[in-house]
Formats: sequence, C-alpha cells, structure tokens
Amino acid sequence: MKHSPPPKKPLNDDPRFLQAVQNYEAGLRALQERKYEKARQMLQKVIASGHHELCDRANVHLNTCNQHIDRTAAVFKTPEEHFDYAISLMNMGDYIVAREHLEKLAKQVPKADYVQYGLAALTCLTNHPEDSLRYLAEAIQLNAGLRFQARNDSDFQNLFEDPRFTELLYPETGGDVAAHSSPSEGE
Repeated sequence: MKHSPPPKKPLNDDPRFLQAVQNYEAGLRALQERKYEKARQMLQKVIASGHHELCDRANVHLNTCNQHIDRTAAVFKTPEEHFDYAISLMNMGDYIVAREHLEKLAKQVPKADYVQYGLAALTCLTNHPEDSLRYLAEAIQLNAGLRFQARNDSDFQNLFEDPRFTELLYPETGGDVAAHSSPSEGE
C-alpha cells in the first residue's frame, strides 16, 4: 500500500498568501491613485512573499511605479519647475497628486511664497476654506504682493464673499496698505 502525500493546503487557506493578495490589491489601488511610492512598497512586499502566482504580476506593476517615480524625480531641476508641474496637475483637476507635489515642495522650500499660494488655491478649489485662508495668509506674509494677485484669481471664487478673505486682501483704507492692519468702516 502506497502512502500518498498529505493534501496540499489550498492557497485560500494560507495566511501568507492571503496577506500577499491584500498587499497586491493595496498596491494596485495606490497605483490607480497615482501614489507611486506607496504602490511600490506594497508591490515589493508581494514580491518578497515569494508567491509565484502574484510575483510576475507585481513585477510588471512595480516597473510602472519605478518609471513614474524616476520620471518625476529627474524632471525637476528647480523648485519652480516642480511647482509649475504641480499647478499643471491642479489645472487638469488632479487635485490629489497636485497636493502631494505641493506638500513635498512645502517641505523642501518652506519659505517659498508661491508654494503657500498654490496650497491656498488648491485648498480653496477643494472646498477647504479654513486651510485656504491659512495658506493665503502665510503666502501674503511672505510676499505682500500676492494679496493683489489673489484679488483677481478665479481659484479663490469660493471665498470671494467670505469677509475673512476680504479682510485679508483689503486691509488698507484709502490705498495705504502698510498704514492699516484691519479695514475701517464707512469708506
């Protein structure tokens, strides 16, 4: 009588395989959301799991992530170029990725008025008025000339009727911006 080997556990019952599947799915979601760093991390975990059923697929997606990461890392020679790219994403309606780039820039060049202004515009477009006003105040503190730009910027149309916005952009009376820090009544 021959002994047959014990039946192999189905993959569905293997907790390591189930974890690899979860990592694969999370990696794909992150890839679709254009969160390439996060996707790369998840897909690397899938490959490290050693489950051949998923490794080949994960490698293909990992290559895509690496190409996107390499392309965006090498593209920007200056913070200004990086900012222009983020604004182009914002103008195309890709607010999530634009925010990622602007936040990265804010860490790289924290005193850049244009980055704070870009964050103010983005947060206004995504209907976060409190954040928008805070970023705009920071931008104006760094460069008072931005107050004039914001007055005609359609990105701030959600705030045009907000008295805090008006107060931030029109602190002067009679045209003397430096003399008054708050608007006076009557004029």
